Amino acid sequence: MNNRPPISPSPSSSISSYRKRRQRGGPNIIFIIAGVLILGGIILLIAWLAGPSKPISTLFATETPTPTLTFTPTSTSTPTATATVTATATITTTPTFSTSFNYTVEEGDNLTKIVEKYNLGDDGIAWILLLNPYGGVSDSGFPIGVDPTTQNIIPGQVLLLPAPGAPLPTATLIPVDIAPGTKLEYIVQSGDTLAGIAALYNSTEEEIIKENKIEDPSKIFVGQLLIIPANIVTATSTRPPTSTPITPGPGTQLPTVTLTPVN
Repeated sequence: MNNRPPISPSPSSSISSYRKRRQRGGPNIIFIIAGVLILGGIILLIAWLAGPSKPISTLFATETPTPTLTFTPTSTSTPTATATVTATATITTTPTFSTSFNYTVEEGDNLTKIVEKYNLGDDGIAWILLLNPYGGVSDSGFPIGVDPTTQNIIPGQVLLLPAPGAPLPTATLIPVDIAPGTKLEYIVQSGDTLAGIAALYNSTEEEIIKENKIEDPSKIFVGQLLIIPANIVTATSTRPPTSTPITPGPGTQLPTVTLTPVN
């Protein structure tokens, strides 16, 4: 084995070696500096993009989906012309009869209303009383005819009514041989006066007023029942009017029979 002492490098070789190492290290430093600069630039760029203004959001903005609007058709009703209904007035006609006819009494009726409804005239109530003589109450509870004192009628009762406009029968002249003072029933008619009635029956106003307890001779009324003392005076051809009968209202007493001797 050779034990040679280490050879010491010469100065020129040391300088050359240093220069080589320097040449090899120079590019590395440049690369490192460049890398640092690039890295710093990247960091600064990221900091700026992510800053308060956040321009990065504009660079990486996600597309916001536009909502699809689905329109639901609105049902629009087409106006239909509605016909205007004009109410037609109901005309209730009252039948006109040429002969006597039956009538069924309705709720709220009275003799005056019936006379007005069928235009029976001034003698209407007297006619009704003549055609419906009172005979009490039937087994069914309905009055037979019309009571001349009360003139009450009830719904469901059937009355015989005269033909509208029919003249009330005139009183039959009393027989010549009738006993003086015979009392007869008489129904006051339109146009009658006490004086005329007295002349018709050979009586006097005073006796008729006394017999019937008449307080006001001027207020006798159509359909009123009077008791006439007949043949108490000599017959006369005149018939002076002194009082005029009035048309009765509801509840006025009316008669039923004419020229019936009173016993």
